[in-house]
Amino acid sequence: MARQVPPGDFAGTSPVWLRQPDDANELIPLLWSKTARKDDDGILHVGGVAVPDLVADVNTPAYVLDEEDFRSRARAFRDGFAGYDVYYAGKAFLSVAVAKWVAEEGLCLDVCSDGELSVALRAGIDPARIGYHGNNKTPMELRRAVAAGVGRIIVDSTDEIDRLASIAAELISTGALSGPQGVMVRVTAGVEAHTHEFIATAHEDQKFGFSISSGSAFDAASRVAAAEALHLDGLHSHIGSQIFDTSGWEVAARRVLALHARIATELGHVMPEMDLGGGFGIAYTTQDDPADPADLAAQITKIVTGECSALGIAVPHLSIEPGRAIVGSSMCTVYTVGTVKQVALDGGASRTYVSVDGGMSDNIRPALYDADYSCSLVSRRSDAAPVLARVVGKHCESGDIVVKHEFLPGDIAPGDLLAVPGTGAYGRSMASNYNHALRPPVVAVRDGQARVIVRRETEDDLLASDLG
Repeated sequence: MARQVPPGDFAGTSPVWLRQPDDANELIPLLWSKTARKDDDGILHVGGVAVPDLVADVNTPAYVLDEEDFRSRARAFRDGFAGYDVYYAGKAFLSVAVAKWVAEEGLCLDVCSDGELSVALRAGIDPARIGYHGNNKTPMELRRAVAAGVGRIIVDSTDEIDRLASIAAELISTGALSGPQGVMVRVTAGVEAHTHEFIATAHEDQKFGFSISSGSAFDAASRVAAAEALHLDGLHSHIGSQIFDTSGWEVAARRVLALHARIATELGHVMPEMDLGGGFGIAYTTQDDPADPADLAAQITKIVTGECSALGIAVPHLSIEPGRAIVGSSMCTVYTVGTVKQVALDGGASRTYVSVDGGMSDNIRPALYDADYSCSLVSRRSDAAPVLARVVGKHCESGDIVVKHEFLPGDIAPGDLLAVPGTGAYGRSMASNYNHALRPPVVAVRDGQARVIVRRETEDDLLASDLG
Protein backbone atom coordinates (compact mmCIF):
# COMPACT_ATOMS: atom_id res chain seq x y z
CA MET A 1 0.00 0.00 0.00
CA ALA A 2 1.09 3.62 -0.47
CA ARG A 3 1.17 6.46 2.00
CA GLN A 4 -0.23 9.66 0.49
CA VAL A 5 1.54 12.76 1.75
CA PRO A 6 1.16 16.43 0.77
CA PRO A 7 3.39 17.71 -2.05
CA GLY A 8 4.41 20.85 -0.15
CA ASP A 9 5.54 23.87 -2.14
CA PHE A 10 6.66 21.84 -5.15
CA ALA A 11 3.30 20.66 -6.50
CA GLY A 12 3.66 19.47 -10.09
CA THR A 13 7.44 19.05 -9.90
CA SER A 14 7.68 16.28 -7.31
CA PRO A 15 5.56 13.18 -6.66
CA VAL A 16 2.68 13.47 -4.21
CA TRP A 17 4.31 11.09 -1.74
CA LEU A 18 7.46 13.21 -1.38
CA ARG A 19 7.08 15.54 1.61
CA GLN A 20 9.17 18.67 1.86
CA PRO A 21 10.93 18.15 5.21
CA ASP A 22 11.22 20.75 7.93
CA ASP A 23 14.78 19.54 8.45
CA ALA A 24 16.65 18.01 5.52
CA ASN A 25 19.16 16.46 7.95
CA GLU A 26 16.69 14.00 9.46
CA LEU A 27 16.72 10.32 8.62
CA ILE A 28 13.44 8.49 8.06
CA PRO A 29 13.98 5.31 10.14
CA LEU A 30 11.68 3.20 7.94
CA LEU A 31 14.14 3.52 5.06
CA TRP A 32 17.39 2.76 6.86
CA SER A 33 18.98 -0.17 8.62
CA LYS A 34 18.24 -0.45 12.32
CA THR A 35 21.59 0.84 13.58
CA ALA A 36 21.75 3.83 11.24
CA ARG A 37 21.71 7.22 13.02
CA LYS A 38 23.08 10.73 12.64
CA ASP A 39 24.99 12.47 15.39
CA ASP A 40 24.64 16.16 16.28
CA ASP A 41 27.12 17.07 13.53
CA GLY A 42 25.03 15.32 10.87
CA ILE A 43 27.49 12.42 10.52
CA LEU A 44 25.89 9.09 9.63
CA HIS A 45 26.87 6.13 11.79
CA VAL A 46 26.00 2.56 10.77
CA GLY A 47 26.85 -0.37 13.00
CA GLY A 48 28.64 2.06 15.29
CA VAL A 49 30.98 3.18 12.49
CA ALA A 50 31.12 6.79 11.24
CA VAL A 51 30.59 6.63 7.49
CA PRO A 52 33.10 9.39 6.63
CA ASP A 53 35.78 7.44 8.52
CA LEU A 54 34.81 4.25 6.69
CA VAL A 55 35.03 5.75 3.22
CA ALA A 56 38.30 7.46 4.09
CA ASP A 57 39.71 3.92 4.08
CA VAL A 58 37.84 2.41 1.12
CA ASN A 59 36.87 5.44 -0.99
CA THR A 60 33.51 5.89 -2.72
CA PRO A 61 31.24 4.56 -4.07
CA ALA A 62 30.95 1.91 -1.37
CA TYR A 63 28.20 -0.41 -0.20
CA VAL A 64 27.84 -0.41 3.60
CA LEU A 65 26.18 -3.55 4.98
CA ASP A 66 24.75 -3.50 8.51
CA GLU A 67 25.43 -7.04 9.74
CA GLU A 68 23.21 -6.86 12.82
CA ASP A 69 20.34 -5.48 10.74
CA PHE A 70 20.74 -8.32 8.21
CA ARG A 71 20.80 -10.93 10.95
CA SER A 72 17.80 -9.43 12.77
CA ARG A 73 15.71 -9.45 9.58
CA ALA A 74 16.76 -13.04 8.89
CA ARG A 75 15.68 -13.98 12.41
CA ALA A 76 12.39 -12.12 11.98
CA PHE A 77 11.52 -14.30 8.96
CA ARG A 78 12.82 -17.45 10.66
CA ASP A 79 10.74 -16.83 13.78
CA GLY A 80 7.75 -15.22 12.08
CA PHE A 81 7.46 -18.16 9.68
CA ALA A 82 8.12 -20.80 12.33
CA GLY A 83 7.40 -24.25 10.93
CA TYR A 84 8.29 -23.13 7.39
CA ASP A 85 11.62 -23.56 5.63
CA VAL A 86 12.92 -20.06 4.94
CA TYR A 87 15.27 -19.92 1.96
CA TYR A 88 17.30 -16.73 1.62
CA ALA A 89 17.18 -15.76 -2.07
CA GLY A 90 20.87 -15.33 -2.80
CA LYS A 91 20.28 -13.49 -6.07
CA ALA A 92 19.45 -10.36 -4.05
CA PHE A 93 23.01 -10.24 -2.72
CA LEU A 94 25.36 -13.09 -1.98
CA SER A 95 28.89 -13.35 -0.69
CA VAL A 96 30.72 -15.97 1.35
CA ALA A 97 30.25 -13.92 4.54
CA VAL A 98 26.52 -13.41 3.90
CA ALA A 99 26.01 -17.10 3.14
CA LYS A 100 27.61 -17.91 6.50
CA TRP A 101 25.29 -15.44 8.28
CA VAL A 102 22.32 -17.10 6.58
CA ALA A 103 23.34 -20.53 7.85
CA GLU A 104 24.16 -19.23 11.33
CA GLU A 105 20.68 -17.72 11.63
CA GLY A 106 19.06 -21.03 10.71
CA LEU A 107 17.94 -20.26 7.15
CA CYS A 108 18.29 -22.30 3.99
CA LEU A 109 19.73 -20.80 0.80
CA ASP A 110 18.29 -20.42 -2.69
CA VAL A 111 20.69 -20.10 -5.63
CA CYS A 112 20.01 -19.69 -9.32
CA SER A 113 23.40 -20.08 -11.02
CA ASP A 114 26.56 -22.12 -10.86
CA GLY A 115 28.39 -19.06 -9.54
CA GLU A 116 25.95 -18.65 -6.67
CA LEU A 117 26.29 -22.36 -5.90
CA SER A 118 30.08 -21.92 -5.82
CA VAL A 119 29.74 -19.17 -3.21
CA ALA A 120 27.39 -21.30 -1.13
CA LEU A 121 29.71 -24.30 -1.18
CA ARG A 122 32.75 -22.17 -0.35
CA ALA A 123 30.83 -20.82 2.64
CA GLY A 124 30.29 -24.37 3.86
CA ILE A 125 26.50 -24.39 3.44
CA ASP A 126 24.97 -27.84 3.85
CA PRO A 127 24.01 -28.70 0.24
CA ALA A 128 20.84 -30.41 1.49
CA ARG A 129 19.65 -26.94 2.59
CA ILE A 130 20.19 -25.42 -0.87
CA GLY A 131 17.49 -24.95 -3.51
CA TYR A 132 18.53 -24.41 -7.13
CA HIS A 133 16.45 -22.23 -9.46
CA GLY A 134 16.89 -21.21 -13.09
CA ASN A 135 15.02 -21.53 -16.37
CA ASN A 136 17.99 -22.83 -18.40
CA LYS A 137 20.34 -24.90 -16.26
CA THR A 138 23.03 -26.50 -18.39
CA PRO A 139 23.92 -30.19 -18.13
CA MET A 140 27.19 -29.18 -16.43
CA GLU A 141 25.32 -27.10 -13.86
CA LEU A 142 22.79 -29.83 -13.14
CA ARG A 143 25.48 -32.48 -12.82
CA ARG A 144 27.43 -30.36 -10.36
CA ALA A 145 24.34 -29.57 -8.31
CA VAL A 146 23.22 -33.20 -8.11
CA ALA A 147 26.75 -34.46 -7.33
CA ALA A 148 27.12 -31.82 -4.62
CA GLY A 149 23.96 -33.06 -2.91
CA VAL A 150 21.71 -30.02 -3.49
CA GLY A 151 18.48 -30.75 -1.65
CA ARG A 152 16.03 -29.62 -4.25
CA ILE A 153 16.15 -28.52 -7.86
CA ILE A 154 13.27 -26.41 -9.13
CA VAL A 155 12.61 -27.52 -12.71
CA ASP A 156 11.35 -25.11 -15.32
CA SER A 157 10.99 -27.05 -18.61
CA THR A 158 10.44 -30.53 -19.96
CA ASP A 159 13.94 -30.41 -21.47
CA GLU A 160 15.33 -29.85 -18.00
CA ILE A 161 13.26 -32.65 -16.47
CA ASP A 162 14.58 -35.14 -19.03
CA ARG A 163 18.12 -33.82 -18.67
CA LEU A 164 17.99 -34.01 -14.88
CA ALA A 165 16.45 -37.49 -14.86
CA SER A 166 19.25 -38.78 -17.09
CA ILE A 167 21.99 -37.21 -14.96
CA ALA A 168 20.49 -38.43 -11.68
CA ALA A 169 20.06 -41.96 -13.04
CA GLU A 170 23.68 -42.02 -14.16
CA LEU A 171 24.96 -40.80 -10.79
CA ILE A 172 22.79 -43.32 -8.94
CA SER A 173 24.20 -46.13 -11.09
CA THR A 174 27.78 -45.12 -10.22
CA GLY A 175 27.03 -44.68 -6.53
CA ALA A 176 27.66 -40.94 -6.63
CA LEU A 177 24.00 -40.34 -5.69
CA SER A 178 22.37 -42.45 -3.00
CA GLY A 179 18.74 -41.99 -4.03
CA PRO A 180 16.32 -40.00 -6.19
CA GLN A 181 17.04 -36.30 -6.63
CA GLY A 182 14.52 -34.02 -4.93
CA VAL A 183 12.60 -31.90 -7.44
CA MET A 184 10.01 -29.14 -7.27
CA VAL A 185 8.02 -28.06 -10.32
CA ARG A 186 7.78 -24.33 -10.86
CA VAL A 187 4.26 -23.37 -11.88
CA THR A 188 2.66 -20.15 -13.07
CA ALA A 189 -0.64 -19.47 -11.39
CA GLY A 190 -1.83 -16.70 -13.72
CA VAL A 191 -1.51 -14.07 -10.99
CA GLU A 192 0.05 -10.75 -11.93
CA ALA A 193 1.23 -9.14 -8.71
CA HIS A 194 1.07 -5.38 -8.23
CA THR A 195 4.61 -4.63 -9.28
CA HIS A 196 6.67 -3.51 -12.26
CA GLU A 197 5.94 -5.47 -15.45
CA PHE A 198 9.50 -6.78 -15.67
CA ILE A 199 9.44 -8.23 -12.16
CA ALA A 200 5.94 -9.73 -12.20
CA THR A 201 6.65 -13.40 -12.67
CA ALA A 202 3.41 -15.40 -12.34
CA HIS A 203 1.35 -14.24 -15.31
CA GLU A 204 1.25 -16.51 -18.35
CA ASP A 205 3.27 -14.64 -20.98
CA GLN A 206 6.76 -14.96 -19.52
CA LYS A 207 9.69 -17.34 -19.43
CA PHE A 208 9.30 -18.95 -16.01
CA GLY A 209 7.48 -22.12 -15.05
CA PHE A 210 4.68 -24.36 -16.31
CA SER A 211 1.16 -22.99 -16.75
CA ILE A 212 -1.53 -24.39 -14.49
CA SER A 213 -4.38 -23.24 -16.73
CA SER A 214 -2.98 -24.82 -19.91
CA GLY A 215 -2.33 -28.16 -18.22
CA SER A 216 1.44 -28.09 -18.78
CA ALA A 217 2.08 -27.93 -15.02
CA PHE A 218 0.19 -31.21 -14.45
CA ASP A 219 2.02 -32.80 -17.36
CA ALA A 220 5.37 -31.69 -15.94
CA ALA A 221 4.54 -33.09 -12.51
CA SER A 222 3.52 -36.36 -14.16
CA ARG A 223 6.82 -36.47 -16.00
CA VAL A 224 8.82 -35.97 -12.80
CA ALA A 225 6.75 -38.50 -10.87
CA ALA A 226 7.36 -41.12 -13.58
CA ALA A 227 11.14 -40.68 -13.50
CA GLU A 228 12.66 -43.27 -11.13
CA ALA A 229 15.74 -41.14 -10.48
CA LEU A 230 13.67 -38.11 -9.40
CA HIS A 231 11.37 -37.51 -6.46
CA LEU A 232 8.51 -35.05 -6.85
CA ASP A 233 8.73 -33.02 -3.63
CA GLY A 234 6.16 -30.38 -4.49
CA LEU A 235 5.10 -27.33 -6.47
CA HIS A 236 6.78 -23.95 -6.48
CA SER A 237 5.04 -20.65 -7.24
CA HIS A 238 6.48 -17.15 -7.27
CA ILE A 239 4.10 -14.31 -8.09
CA GLY A 240 6.40 -11.29 -8.34
CA SER A 241 8.52 -8.85 -6.37
CA GLN A 242 8.11 -5.81 -4.13
CA ILE A 243 4.64 -6.93 -2.98
CA PHE A 244 2.98 -5.40 0.10
CA ASP A 245 -0.21 -7.40 0.64
CA THR A 246 -1.25 -11.05 0.55
CA SER A 247 -4.11 -10.89 -1.96
CA GLY A 248 -1.90 -12.22 -4.75
CA TRP A 249 -0.79 -15.16 -2.63
CA GLU A 250 -4.42 -15.95 -1.85
CA VAL A 251 -5.32 -16.42 -5.51
CA ALA A 252 -2.08 -18.24 -6.30
CA ALA A 253 -2.39 -20.60 -3.32
CA ARG A 254 -5.91 -21.55 -4.34
CA ARG A 255 -4.79 -22.51 -7.84
CA VAL A 256 -1.55 -24.22 -6.80
CA LEU A 257 -3.25 -26.24 -4.06
CA ALA A 258 -5.97 -27.34 -6.47
CA LEU A 259 -3.21 -28.72 -8.70
CA HIS A 260 -1.56 -30.26 -5.63
CA ALA A 261 -4.81 -32.09 -4.86
CA ARG A 262 -5.30 -33.20 -8.47
CA ILE A 263 -1.81 -34.72 -8.56
CA ALA A 264 -2.55 -36.66 -5.38
CA THR A 265 -5.85 -37.95 -6.78
CA GLU A 266 -4.88 -38.74 -10.36
CA LEU A 267 -1.23 -39.73 -9.93
CA GLY A 268 -1.52 -41.23 -6.46
CA HIS A 269 1.43 -39.10 -5.39
CA VAL A 270 1.04 -36.94 -2.28
CA MET A 271 3.68 -34.25 -2.49
CA PRO A 272 5.12 -33.35 0.92
CA GLU A 273 5.97 -29.71 0.20
CA MET A 274 4.87 -26.45 -1.39
CA ASP A 275 6.95 -23.30 -1.92
CA LEU A 276 5.23 -19.91 -2.11
CA GLY A 277 8.29 -18.03 -3.34
CA GLY A 278 9.28 -14.58 -2.19
CA GLY A 279 8.61 -11.05 -3.37
CA PHE A 280 8.00 -9.39 0.00
CA GLY A 281 8.42 -5.64 -0.37
CA ILE A 282 10.62 -3.15 1.48
CA ALA A 283 10.49 0.62 1.96
CA TYR A 284 12.53 2.48 -0.64
CA THR A 285 10.63 5.74 -0.08
CA THR A 286 7.86 7.01 2.19
CA GLN A 287 5.25 5.68 -0.24
CA ASP A 288 6.12 2.10 0.74
CA ASP A 289 4.61 0.36 3.77
CA PRO A 290 6.05 -3.15 4.23
CA ALA A 291 4.38 -5.69 6.47
CA ASP A 292 5.94 -7.37 9.49
CA PRO A 293 7.09 -10.95 8.74
CA ALA A 294 4.99 -12.40 11.56
CA ASP A 295 1.88 -10.68 10.19
CA LEU A 296 2.66 -11.94 6.70
CA ALA A 297 3.13 -15.45 8.06
CA ALA A 298 -0.18 -15.39 9.91
CA GLN A 299 -2.07 -14.21 6.82
CA ILE A 300 -0.38 -16.63 4.41
CA THR A 301 -0.78 -19.58 6.77
CA LYS A 302 -4.47 -18.78 7.18
CA ILE A 303 -4.88 -18.68 3.40
CA VAL A 304 -3.15 -22.05 2.89
CA THR A 305 -4.85 -23.87 5.75
CA GLY A 306 -8.24 -22.58 4.63
CA GLU A 307 -7.72 -23.77 1.07
CA CYS A 308 -6.43 -27.16 2.23
CA SER A 309 -9.47 -27.57 4.47
CA ALA A 310 -11.80 -26.72 1.58
CA LEU A 311 -10.02 -29.29 -0.63
CA GLY A 312 -9.93 -31.92 2.11
CA ILE A 313 -6.16 -32.35 1.94
CA ALA A 314 -3.36 -32.15 4.48
CA VAL A 315 -1.36 -28.93 4.67
CA PRO A 316 2.00 -29.55 2.94
CA HIS A 317 5.26 -28.44 4.49
CA LEU A 318 5.63 -24.82 3.40
CA SER A 319 8.63 -22.76 2.38
CA ILE A 320 9.25 -19.16 1.32
CA GLU A 321 12.16 -17.32 -0.31
CA PRO A 322 12.74 -13.78 1.00
CA GLY A 323 15.80 -12.03 -0.40
CA ARG A 324 15.16 -8.31 -0.78
CA ALA A 325 13.12 -8.30 2.45
CA ILE A 326 16.20 -9.41 4.39
CA VAL A 327 19.12 -7.64 2.72
CA GLY A 328 17.45 -4.70 0.99
CA SER A 329 17.25 -2.27 3.89
CA SER A 330 20.43 -3.63 5.49
CA MET A 331 22.66 -1.85 3.02
CA CYS A 332 23.22 1.71 1.88
CA THR A 333 25.48 3.06 -0.85
CA VAL A 334 27.74 6.02 -0.11
CA TYR A 335 28.79 8.45 -2.85
CA THR A 336 30.86 11.61 -3.10
CA VAL A 337 29.26 14.63 -4.75
CA GLY A 338 31.19 15.83 -7.79
CA THR A 339 29.13 18.63 -9.33
CA VAL A 340 25.98 20.62 -8.52
CA LYS A 341 23.93 22.65 -10.99
CA GLN A 342 20.48 24.21 -11.28
CA VAL A 343 18.05 23.24 -14.03
CA ALA A 344 14.98 25.37 -14.73
CA LEU A 345 11.59 23.62 -14.70
CA ASP A 346 8.21 24.67 -16.08
CA GLY A 347 6.33 27.21 -14.03
CA GLY A 348 9.39 29.00 -12.74
CA ALA A 349 10.56 26.24 -10.41
CA SER A 350 14.00 24.67 -10.58
CA ARG A 351 15.65 21.40 -9.72
CA THR A 352 19.13 20.93 -8.31
CA TYR A 353 21.08 18.26 -10.19
CA VAL A 354 23.64 16.56 -7.97
CA SER A 355 26.18 14.35 -9.74
CA VAL A 356 27.93 11.61 -7.77
CA ASP A 357 30.85 9.28 -8.45
CA GLY A 358 28.75 6.19 -9.15
CA GLY A 359 25.45 5.55 -10.90
CA MET A 360 23.87 2.88 -13.04
CA SER A 361 26.97 0.68 -12.85
CA ASP A 362 26.40 0.17 -9.11
CA ASN A 363 22.58 0.44 -9.10
CA ILE A 364 20.81 -0.32 -12.35
CA ARG A 365 17.32 -0.52 -10.83
CA PRO A 366 16.27 3.12 -11.46
CA ALA A 367 17.16 2.77 -15.15
CA LEU A 368 15.87 -0.80 -15.50
CA TYR A 369 12.69 -0.67 -13.39
CA ASP A 370 12.10 3.08 -12.95
CA ALA A 371 12.72 2.38 -9.26
CA ASP A 372 12.48 5.15 -6.67
CA TYR A 373 15.06 5.71 -3.94
CA SER A 374 15.78 8.24 -1.22
CA CYS A 375 19.05 9.74 -0.03
CA SER A 376 20.58 11.96 2.63
CA LEU A 377 23.60 14.20 3.19
CA VAL A 378 25.70 12.17 5.64
CA SER A 379 29.04 13.98 6.09
CA ARG A 380 27.89 17.16 7.88
CA ARG A 381 24.91 19.00 9.26
CA SER A 382 23.34 21.77 7.19
CA ASP A 383 21.06 24.60 8.25
CA ALA A 384 20.20 25.46 4.63
CA ALA A 385 16.60 25.22 3.47
CA PRO A 386 15.76 22.02 1.56
CA VAL A 387 15.66 22.12 -2.23
CA LEU A 388 14.19 19.70 -4.73
CA ALA A 389 17.07 17.64 -6.09
CA ARG A 390 17.81 14.84 -8.52
CA VAL A 391 20.88 12.71 -7.88
CA VAL A 392 22.50 11.45 -11.06
CA GLY A 393 25.47 9.26 -11.88
CA LYS A 394 28.61 9.86 -13.89
CA HIS A 395 27.86 7.54 -16.81
CA CYS A 396 27.32 8.58 -20.40
CA GLU A 397 23.54 7.98 -20.33
CA SER A 398 20.70 10.43 -19.78
CA GLY A 399 18.88 7.68 -17.88
CA ASP A 400 21.72 7.37 -15.37
CA ILE A 401 19.64 8.52 -12.40
CA VAL A 402 20.36 7.42 -8.83
CA VAL A 403 17.50 9.20 -7.02
CA LYS A 404 14.80 10.85 -9.12
CA HIS A 405 13.20 13.01 -6.45
CA GLU A 406 14.58 14.10 -3.09
CA PHE A 407 14.83 17.17 -0.90
CA LEU A 408 18.43 17.93 0.01
CA PRO A 409 20.00 20.89 1.83
CA GLY A 410 20.30 23.91 -0.45
CA ASP A 411 24.03 24.20 0.21
CA ILE A 412 24.84 20.70 -1.07
CA ALA A 413 28.32 20.98 -2.59
CA PRO A 414 31.12 19.04 -4.25
CA GLY A 415 32.93 16.86 -1.73
CA ASP A 416 29.84 16.14 0.37
CA LEU A 417 28.92 12.52 1.03
CA LEU A 418 25.46 11.25 0.10
CA ALA A 419 24.07 7.89 1.17
CA VAL A 420 21.23 6.04 -0.55
CA PRO A 421 19.41 3.54 1.72
CA GLY A 422 17.77 0.31 0.60
CA THR A 423 20.44 -0.76 -1.89
CA GLY A 424 21.15 -4.22 -0.48
CA ALA A 425 18.98 -6.03 -3.00
CA TYR A 426 20.34 -6.17 -6.54
CA GLY A 427 22.72 -3.19 -6.23
CA ARG A 428 25.98 -5.13 -6.02
CA SER A 429 24.39 -8.25 -7.55
CA MET A 430 23.49 -6.43 -10.77
CA ALA A 431 26.49 -4.10 -10.78
CA SER A 432 28.44 -3.85 -14.02
CA ASN A 433 31.61 -2.50 -15.56
CA TYR A 434 29.71 -0.11 -17.82
CA ASN A 435 32.06 2.63 -19.04
CA HIS A 436 34.75 0.34 -17.55
CA ALA A 437 33.75 1.35 -14.04
CA LEU A 438 35.23 -0.63 -11.16
CA ARG A 439 32.58 -2.32 -9.05
CA PRO A 440 32.50 -0.94 -5.48
CA PRO A 441 33.42 -2.83 -2.32
CA VAL A 442 30.98 -4.19 0.24
CA VAL A 443 31.94 -3.23 3.78
CA ALA A 444 30.23 -5.01 6.67
CA VAL A 445 29.84 -3.01 9.88
CA ARG A 446 28.98 -4.21 13.36
CA ASP A 447 29.70 -3.10 16.93
CA GLY A 448 31.96 -0.27 15.84
CA GLN A 449 34.05 -2.44 13.52
CA ALA A 450 34.20 -2.38 9.73
CA ARG A 451 35.52 -5.14 7.49
CA VAL A 452 35.61 -5.45 3.72
CA ILE A 453 33.78 -8.63 2.71
CA VAL A 454 33.92 -7.95 -1.05
CA ARG A 455 36.84 -5.80 -2.13
CA ARG A 456 36.71 -3.04 -4.72
CA GLU A 457 37.69 -4.17 -8.19
CA THR A 458 41.04 -2.94 -9.42
CA GLU A 459 42.35 -1.90 -12.80
CA ASP A 460 44.17 -5.23 -12.93
CA ASP A 461 40.82 -7.02 -12.46
CA LEU A 462 39.32 -4.96 -15.24
CA LEU A 463 42.11 -5.72 -17.71
CA ALA A 464 42.81 -9.33 -16.71
CA SER A 465 40.49 -10.81 -19.34
CA ASP A 466 41.41 -8.32 -22.09
CA LEU A 467 43.94 -10.24 -24.15
CA GLY A 468 44.93 -7.27 -26.27
